This record gives sequence, structure tokens and C-alpha cells, in this order.
Amino acid sequence: MADHMSPLDAAFLDLEDEEPEVSMATASIAVFEGPAPATEEFLTAMGARLRLMPRYRQKARQVPFDLGSPVWVDDPAFDLTYHVRRVALAPPGDDPVLHERIGDIMSQRLDRARPLWEYWVIEGLSRGRWALLSKLHPCMVGGLSGTRLNRATFDESPAGRAEPPEEVWTPAPEPSTLSLAAGALRDLLLNPVEQAHMIGRALAAPRATIRCVADTVRGLIALTGTLRPASVSTLTGPLGGYRRYAVARGSLTDVEEIAHRADVTLNDVVLSAISGGFRHLLLQRGEEPHPRAVRSLVPVSVRARGEGGGRENRVSLMPAFLPVHVVDPVERLRVVHEHLAELEASGEAQAGEAMTALAGHEPFLPISWGLRLAAHLPQRHLVTVTTNVPWPREPLDLLGRRLLEILPYVPIALRLRTGVSICTYGDQVTIGVTGDYDSAPEVGPLARTIENELQALSLAYRPTPALSVVTPLRPKSARPRRVAKRPSTGTKAKAADGRPR
Repeated sequence: MADHMSPLDAAFLDLEDEEPEVSMATASIAVFEGPAPATEEFLTAMGARLRLMPRYRQKARQVPFDLGSPVWVDDPAFDLTYHVRRVALAPPGDDPVLHERIGDIMSQRLDRARPLWEYWVIEGLSRGRWALLSKLHPCMVGGLSGTRLNRATFDESPAGRAEPPEEVWTPAPEPSTLSLAAGALRDLLLNPVEQAHMIGRALAAPRATIRCVADTVRGLIALTGTLRPASVSTLTGPLGGYRRYAVARGSLTDVEEIAHRADVTLNDVVLSAISGGFRHLLLQRGEEPHPRAVRSLVPVSVRARGEGGGRENRVSLMPAFLPVHVVDPVERLRVVHEHLAELEASGEAQAGEAMTALAGHEPFLPISWGLRLAAHLPQRHLVTVTTNVPWPREPLDLLGRRLLEILPYVPIALRLRTGVSICTYGDQVTIGVTGDYDSAPEVGPLARTIENELQALSLAYRPTPALSVVTPLRPKSARPRRVAKRPSTGTKAKAADGRPR
């Protein structure tokens, strides 16, 4: 049976088709201590690990006339050396030089006739470091979890892993165009039967079904109410094909301390700093930071109350206005926290998940045409996008080299001239800022302002010998949000003479 893409994954391909100059590829840039591995050493290691990532040997095939969603098929001409590139930075190899090269690489679209990924080994970083840029089309992410990719690519100790000999891979025969069309027609004929089975399962559990439908309808009504156009600004408009990139950094320990003392989440803290960055950007451009000036797709939790958790979050992307109109960083954090709490309580994220799942049971043709039509309509609802990708707290390695930091990259499209991606690894929060080369040249100053906003929050919530400067923030109307508490160290403040106060 054909391995079809989900409607959401297929939407990324359709969106790229409708914007010929735009690359939808996402990326993570792993910076290692040196020296960089030799080409043959790297190819041998990655070749042995491809068995853990079968999607990396597959390419996307369109179904004739969009009768079904695209399918994944083995690439009979797969060549690992085509997907692994190597480049050296010009001296001095510092952050600005690296960021410029990242922007150049990410401006180029992936070859749609081959598996949709590339590895770039980047040499010549300052202080003897090197980087591995993993470039991936988002349509592949649906079948590849971040945890699985990390385990397949990186090692959990400097000693590495005992790699089995590289297997002899034999691609499955590539289906013909006629067989793809015939399979899609068969699926269309069977679609009513599948829907009948789905209805039967729903009727077998009427209470759960009624509750799910009611929650979904309530979330859709709330979602419809939030999709009012954002205020007009220079943050949206036509895009070119070239990108700029910059990075902001912060201490994860500091962010956790702020979240603990303010009784908010880590996302709240970082989004508050990002809001301050966009406020500064608008003021620098001579524009009013209106309350509805910056609506972003932001990560919010979709974990049900009482559901077990652990360290991993279940998140969805929801449209939220960033409070760029608020001057004080502490007050801005409060507004972010309450707004996201209201979004979570509204059920909008769960409604989005339900509609995406439902689309998987509908004929693909009208879904594809609808998405392509929407891509040509004026888009005034969103101004930017903010993603959040948590990496392990424990250190990772690759071929005996320690992974020092991860730089995240998010693509931009649909008139969004900037995008922000958040990554946590070790004790560092890294924030990547993507900008259109011509219309968003201030990605560097925006990143620096985000760093400054994190520092301002850290100072505001820094413990003092007296009572805390600020009090915990609690939503006034939305339901309380579950926040992991950090245990107290029990250490008392000491006076200058060393005696406890």
C-alpha cells in the first residue's frame, strides 16, 4: 500500500508550489567542538545510520490530478554524496559570517526530484569549531519525530556507538503513474466505507463523541473570533527568495528561575522577550506598537487536564497577539501569560487538531484546491510565526565531538517577513530569527533586543535579601495552568560578615 502524506504535510508542498521563490525548508544548525570529521568518515557514519531513517531514502511523488495526497516512494537513484555538502567559512568565522552562510543555504529550495533533505558540514568556525546544518522539508517531519532524529544522528556519549556494517539497500520498485492513479481511485471508492466505520466507532461511545464534538465546536467558534485582521504594518508584505538570519541566546537556568518566581511557563517568558523585540523594531521603524500589530502563531499546550506528562510538551500552534504595546517587561509577561492561558482554555488548539485529523478522512482533491486558493488570497491575519523545539538537557556528541549548541531556523512564507524559532539544549535557550533579505534587514538588532529583554526579566525577578521585587503572576479570568515547580535549595541569604540574615 502507498505511504501517503497527511493533509497537513501535503499542505507544505502545495504552499511551496504556489510561491515559486520561497523555500519552505526548516533547519537546525548543530555547532560542535573541532576538528570537523573528514568527508569519508562522515559519509560512512551517516550511511550506517540511514537504516534508522528510511524516509531519508524516499522521495515525494504527486498523485495524478491530485486524486490523493502525495506518496513516499523509494528513490532508485539515491546517492548519499548528493545530500551531504561541505563548505568553509571565510575568516574570522564568527557569528555574523556563520549567520550569513546559513541565510544563503536556506534561501535555496530543495530538489523536489530527490529525497527532501541535505546535510551541510560547515568548517572554519572561530575557536576551532565546526557546524552541521540539517536542512529538511517540513512535509517529512510528520513521519520523523525530533527525538527519533536526534537518536539516529547524535550519540549520547563521546565514545560513540558500535555501528553495524552499512546494509545493502535495495529500493522497492517505483510505482507507475497509472498505478498511483488507480490506487487513488480505489481509495476514493472506499472512502465512504471508511467514513461509515468512523461513524460507527463514534456511535459506540456516544458520551465521549458528544463531548469531543462540543469541545471542537466551541474551539472553532473561539478560533473564528480570533482571526480578525492584524493592524497594517511593514512586518508583512511580498517576499523575495533570499533570507537573513541572526541568533539570540539566553540561560535556560535564568529563564526557569523567572518562570518559577512569576508562576508562569518557559514559553511565556521567551514569548514576552520576543514581544519586546518586536515592540522595539516597530518603534525603530517609526510605527505604532498597536495591541493588534503583531499576531503570531505561538506554541501552546494541548495536554488535557489530568493527563500524564513528563518533560515532553504536547503543543499546537495557535494565533496570539503579542503585547507589543506594553512598555514594562514584567507587565508584558503578565499579559502574555493570561492571553495564552485563555487560548488554552478556549479549546482552539484542540479544535485545530481535530479538524486536521478529520481532513485525513476526506478526499484530498478539494482540500488541495482549497489550500492553493487560500495561498493566493490576501493574508492579513498573521504577522509572524514562533516555533519551539526542545532538545535534551543532557549533552550529545557526534563522532567523538561534543555538541555545544543548537541554532534553530524557521522558514517564512505567506507575506510573513520575519519568523522566530526557539530551541533549548543543555543550559541554553537559543532563538533564531529569520527575515526576508530585502524587507527585514534588522534581524540582527531584533535578536539583540530579545537578548536584552531576557536580561531585563532576569534582573526584575532576581532574588534579593529582602522580599522579592515582584509578586507571582496569576491569570485573572482564565483557568490556572500547570507549571512545574523547582524545589527550593533551602539556602539562606548571608550578610556581608557571612552570618545568616
